[in-house]
Amino acid sequence: MHKGNRIRYVIMALFIQLCATPCVLALDKTSAAMNALRYQVQLISLIDPSFSKYNRLLTQEFEEEQLDLINDIQLEVANFWRSVNIQSRGEGGSDDLYRNVILLEPSSSDYLPISNRIRYLLWVEQTENWQPLVLDIWLKEGDVNPAVKLIGRRLKWLGDLNFLDPDNSVMTADLVRGVLNFQRRHGLKQDGVIGPETLRWLNLTPKKRAALLAENFISKSSYLSTIGPRFLLVNIPAFEMVLVDKGQVQLESRVIVGKPYRQTPRLSSYISNMVLNPSWRVPRKLLRRDLLPKVRQDGAYISEHNFDVFNSAGDEIVKSPEEWQMLAGGRFPYRLVQKPGKDNTLGRYKFYFKNEFNVYLHDTYDKALFEESNRALSSGCIRVEKVESLANWLASNLVSDKQTWVDLQTERDKTQWFAFDNFLAVHLVYWTAWMDESGLAQFRNDIYHQNSMPKLASIQN
Repeated sequence: MHKGNRIRYVIMALFIQLCATPCVLALDKTSAAMNALRYQVQLISLIDPSFSKYNRLLTQEFEEEQLDLINDIQLEVANFWRSVNIQSRGEGGSDDLYRNVILLEPSSSDYLPISNRIRYLLWVEQTENWQPLVLDIWLKEGDVNPAVKLIGRRLKWLGDLNFLDPDNSVMTADLVRGVLNFQRRHGLKQDGVIGPETLRWLNLTPKKRAALLAENFISKSSYLSTIGPRFLLVNIPAFEMVLVDKGQVQLESRVIVGKPYRQTPRLSSYISNMVLNPSWRVPRKLLRRDLLPKVRQDGAYISEHNFDVFNSAGDEIVKSPEEWQMLAGGRFPYRLVQKPGKDNTLGRYKFYFKNEFNVYLHDTYDKALFEESNRALSSGCIRVEKVESLANWLASNLVSDKQTWVDLQTERDKTQWFAFDNFLAVHLVYWTAWMDESGLAQFRNDIYHQNSMPKLASIQN
């Protein structure tokens, strides 16, 4: 080829490429917009089946005529986010489809991790057969069982096992580490044993996991959008408390919540004061159910546990252990008040907030219970493990009479109320699935059966 023609050819090729590049970029940008919209629809359709038709449409291979429906789908998505009180990143309305779709996404910081995890789980649902696994034994390290192969596969798919030997049927040390990772993410007892609870969660299908993440993301994002920058929040099924001020976490603590038949309620209120060295006035229901049976067994229970007894007029009543034992067997017309001290049921601190359920946060003398994986153990009130740290933060930031607080720190038998300069918002919530700060999907048992997680087949008796 002549040198001059070769130069003209190169220049022409470059010109054609430059002309075509904007078209390619525009097509890529449109494709990215369609995907971003599909991911929003995918999440919503797990909650609202009416969006399934949009999900199917956007899952198909891109076609130009689809653009005619994009505006309608965007409007439906925007209406959904608005209906559940979830704020989008911004306002669209421009001619830039990609910009409009991105601005339509929830502004919640965990939206993208949740969306990515949901997308992965739905892909696993289509890829892997997730039939219920049934065992008649518990599996521990060293055990040999054909089910180990399938357990290993599931742990690998869910990200808890790094290396998988597809032919292995032995509960190896590596596999046990994977089980421990799985148990940690599900709030289970971390013993490395495949027991009923661990197996129940292993049987939960990827699609149902995705639905739990979607359901809880909407519940959590909607709720958090309504509260201010300073609050104390207790996630009941997670057995966790967090204290936030100016949008920053100040304290995290494990907590104990109500038993399934004495549930801690979901509510919002304000902590208005706290009590140092509280006495405990036993509620009538708790008296009948818990204390009187103990008094019937041992009449000395009242004095040994530092209870004072009062009649309806407020007069203190004194009787022998034998008399208390006899009275506890019939109608008991008295009320019990436990004196402050190191063995007081409420411990050293009580945090009061107005509510119709007569529940509050408090200390406890039985610290060992915080080591339990299932901490639904109380009669409805919330026991806080890092209670002293909470009390000291409140004293530093909200208590009016700081000097009296300092003066009474060595006192264990004198009850003292402390008023606050400002209220602290308190929120008792119920979220069973979320993405943590390290990008791991966390799941917790639905201890009060308040969400859609089904009861799954586990170990046969």
